Amino acid sequence: MNLSFKKSLALIAGIIFFFSCQKGMEKPILAEKEFTKTSANRSSGATQISGLGFWDAADGCNSGAQGADFALTMTGDLEGCLYVFVDEFECSPSGTYSEIGREKFVGTYNGEAGEFWTTYRFEAKYEGCAENGSYLGLEIFGRCQHPIVEGSGKGVFDGVKGRLDLKDDIEAGNYPYRGHFRF
Repeated sequence: MNLSFKKSLALIAGIIFFFSCQKGMEKPILAEKEFTKTSANRSSGATQISGLGFWDAADGCNSGAQGADFALTMTGDLEGCLYVFVDEFECSPSGTYSEIGREKFVGTYNGEAGEFWTTYRFEAKYEGCAENGSYLGLEIFGRCQHPIVEGSGKGVFDGVKGRLDLKDDIEAGNYPYRGHFRF
């Protein structure tokens, strides 16, 4: 197969994957009234979490000290810093961009401190691509999945399993997240 055909095939697969995943993100896993998030009952099942992430433009998280490429400030159920470590990225001539890496969350859940690691896959559409495989111009849309690395939790997140999903809100300039944790 030639390179152009492979890129076209990858773009089509990415578009199909994007729209099929969007359908599943419409429904919450558990309604808020079905599960109260307290320390006493965290182990009884999956806990729905949600909130907003914001680009840490002022670097209040001090991402450089963590060796991270950048950080997001997390609010909502997770309060703290999400440090992002980019491992690989690529951009197709159409502006379809993908990135994989690792993240470390350090902060609180229900007022209790802890941390955990995730792996992530980010997919987006940008106005264009740079020669080095990065993106150029403004983001048109984007989203990512963040499965928690098993055994990485400390503090309140000791033994946690689950996943976070973020969908970029381009107009608002933030990153709404939701997901489920199993303690």
